[in-house]
Amino acid sequence: MDSLIARALDTAAARGASYADARMVETAQERYSVRTGVVDVISSDESLGIGVRVVVDGAWGFASTNTMTAASVDQAAALAVEIAKASATSGGPKVELGTSVTSRGVYTTPVEIDPFNVSPEEKVALLLDVDERMGRVEGISARTGNLIFIRERKAFANSEGADVEQTIYEAGGGIQATAVGNGEVQRRSYPNSMGRQQGCSGWEFVRDFDLAGNAERVASEAVALLTADHCPSDLTTTLIIGGSQVGLQIHESCGHAIELDRVLGSEAAYAGTSFLTTEKLRNFSYGSEQVNITADSIRVPGLGSFGWDDEGVPAQSTPVVEAGRFVGYLMSRETAATLGLESNGTMRASSWNRLPLIRMTNVSLEPGEWELDDLIADTDDGILVDTNRSWSIDDRRYNFQFGTEVGYEIKNGKLGRLLRNCTYTGITPEFWNSCDAVCNANHWTMWGTPNCGKGQPGQLGHTGHGAAPARFRNVRVGVMR
Repeated sequence: MDSLIARALDTAAARGASYADARMVETAQERYSVRTGVVDVISSDESLGIGVRVVVDGAWGFASTNTMTAASVDQAAALAVEIAKASATSGGPKVELGTSVTSRGVYTTPVEIDPFNVSPEEKVALLLDVDERMGRVEGISARTGNLIFIRERKAFANSEGADVEQTIYEAGGGIQATAVGNGEVQRRSYPNSMGRQQGCSGWEFVRDFDLAGNAERVASEAVALLTADHCPSDLTTTLIIGGSQVGLQIHESCGHAIELDRVLGSEAAYAGTSFLTTEKLRNFSYGSEQVNITADSIRVPGLGSFGWDDEGVPAQSTPVVEAGRFVGYLMSRETAATLGLESNGTMRASSWNRLPLIRMTNVSLEPGEWELDDLIADTDDGILVDTNRSWSIDDRRYNFQFGTEVGYEIKNGKLGRLLRNCTYTGITPEFWNSCDAVCNANHWTMWGTPNCGKGQPGQLGHTGHGAAPARFRNVRVGVMR
């Protein structure tokens, strides 16, 4: 590996590159799925390749290969240089990378049990057991359970002297029960929406979900939702949002909005730009004083945790919102330089054959001071909602609408009737400024979002979002069923 990476850098330099980096990635992935008593998927995939990125005449070039020979690596490096030369003829600002990156070291995700050492038979047996338990509940029409395990070994070096190796493990899974009746289709998921929670961890991450212990509860809630009262229509009320839903709220209305490539317009063709334009940095009230949001790549089991990003920049923690004030972006070396700043290490690619992009790391709402029971007791009238069912947000990350799997009426400080088809809507800064309470660390979880789309050609990013339940005042609910 080292010799091929060194060869790629040497070839790029010889062909005229002023900067070059090479990233070799070896990925192994296992997937398991059971659907309504039937083993649906058992798959194992592997991938190995190298990507070469260069700057020539102030422009980028990139090429890759999965043929691991000296000749093929030479060809990829040469092609990257030719692409950069062609790109330079189109004009535009020259690439500036700021301070050199010279990181060196080795990193491995901390795991207790390597998930690849657990037999397929044990993994399938777990899913079949959970499926059978969900099936005990009368009224369930469909049941799904899934597991996923990923090991990614990466070696990165650049022409500035960086040389790092890392092994990233991911584990995840979950269940979902579907009930049909009364003109309705209702689903309940566990531990996260869409039937999967995922993190940088080992087999212990899945073991601690206790899928079997939650299977009948999840199925029973799906059936109960068929006859639950509808969410009140077009009502402005107090909303307590469960931690997993807060996690997705952060992802859509903060995480994407602080990606500096979107802000600068270079990502406008895929899901838009951002309302958090550069004049707002350190000069804009994103939320209330209760809102403190951090972007970090160090808190495992967050899916945004690693040793170095795909530019070799070390893992770190960056304030994004401090006591409601907007103070930071997710940045690459190039975009940070446009603001006179240094990269905070957010460049990642989904594979060896993709360019790294600015991606969310672990963008998290920091814990507050409330116990959840106390927060409910402090709420005279409102609705508690949790677990995402649907989402929609405009191309500037400003206007949004979310639907949740479940809701509960709050009356006189107590949880009341079950509610179905709950939706809420808002405008991002108004919504976060309406937050007056966040639950404490006892209720804080690092939620995983393993399906974040970005880029052309498209890439699926894996991001983390730490969150606890939080309260928001004067939120419109039930706008659309």
